[in-house]
Amino acid sequence: MDALDILTDLDHVIPYFQPIFNAEEHRIVGYEILGRYKSEKETVSLGPFFLDENIPEEYRIEVDNTVLTKALEIASLSEKDDVMWFVNRDAELLMLDDGEQFLQLILSFKEKGIHPNQIVLEISDRTYGKENSHSHIEHLLSYYKSYGIKIAIDKVGNESNHLDRIADLEPEILKIDMSSLRSNSAGSAYLDVLHSLSILARKIGATLLFENIETTYQLQFAWKNGGRFYQGFYLQKPYEALVSRTILKEKLKKEIHGFILSEKKRLQSFFNLRSELNSKFQDLISRNKKNQNSNELLISLGKSLEEMAFRMYICDEDGFQKSPNLYNTGEKWLIQPEYMDKNWSWRPYFLENIIRMRTGKKGILSDRYSDIETGEVIRTFSLPLNETEFLFVDLNSAYLSQKEGLF
Repeated sequence: MDALDILTDLDHVIPYFQPIFNAEEHRIVGYEILGRYKSEKETVSLGPFFLDENIPEEYRIEVDNTVLTKALEIASLSEKDDVMWFVNRDAELLMLDDGEQFLQLILSFKEKGIHPNQIVLEISDRTYGKENSHSHIEHLLSYYKSYGIKIAIDKVGNESNHLDRIADLEPEILKIDMSSLRSNSAGSAYLDVLHSLSILARKIGATLLFENIETTYQLQFAWKNGGRFYQGFYLQKPYEALVSRTILKEKLKKEIHGFILSEKKRLQSFFNLRSELNSKFQDLISRNKKNQNSNELLISLGKSLEEMAFRMYICDEDGFQKSPNLYNTGEKWLIQPEYMDKNWSWRPYFLENIIRMRTGKKGILSDRYSDIETGEVIRTFSLPLNETEFLFVDLNSAYLSQKEGLF
């Protein structure tokens, strides 16, 4: 539709509301405000209108403000003073007047019961990531925060190329787009990126909102990776009216309980495997350790571990490798002396795990990760041989795949 047709018919520009659900109470905690144009024949999204940079800025601002004004009028009649209202804005358009028009519009509804601390301003890094605008936007968002407005960074994990700048903006919410994760066939690297975003959110004190959830698998992934808020067609499509906040309470409670049971089963498998490996290795070491040096010990262990391990080595408490690698080619074990004296203390959690093993006198099973050399997704089992030496065993993917829920 032509931009002028929309501008000359603002009466038919209306807001739609897409619910956002929370993990704690399984109910609606907010609505994202979306723009629609309602003609006699159909209702169409105004998304393409707002994203079209060929349309003059003042036109887009006027339509944006029309949608927001009408939405807040509806919100003011809802008597939901604890609901968050998510508002999308182009950061560059906000900066045209240093954000004053948007702020004054928000403040004008304060007497009608909509307070600034209920507003969540969504900014996409499509604009805030530009070098020449980043500092200006940072100051603008701080200005909004002084009034209680919350900040959300949109499309994280999709078109985001500026993760290093997210922390500078100190957002309250990170919105992670789940569009690329429609089934469990997604690559492990992509899953790891999404998992790393959950770690980033925890580090900077932000809440994760997973959007564009269209399947049960996506909802489970969001729950498992620290998602507090959920949004998407699988839960509720945008609608021109506000719906009951408990519309999915029983359904969500049931589904999440299923996720809980599945995760508890996976964790039990993990701890069972760790206990099994501890017993197995303690027995093997006690039978093979006498009067043997490091090389001989590894070779002796290798004979019993051909089906489960592809690499073994021994390190001291500072991370220096005190043995060669013993590497399983699938046909035989190879000794790789070139790894002697290499230091692995730079690896995440390495020294922490050394202390844990020395203190607990038991082995540790790592999380899933991609091996640098082979590219395989593996786990490492490590355990103390004595007070100063520690055995590391890399378990192969074929063995792990046999263990339910661990691969």
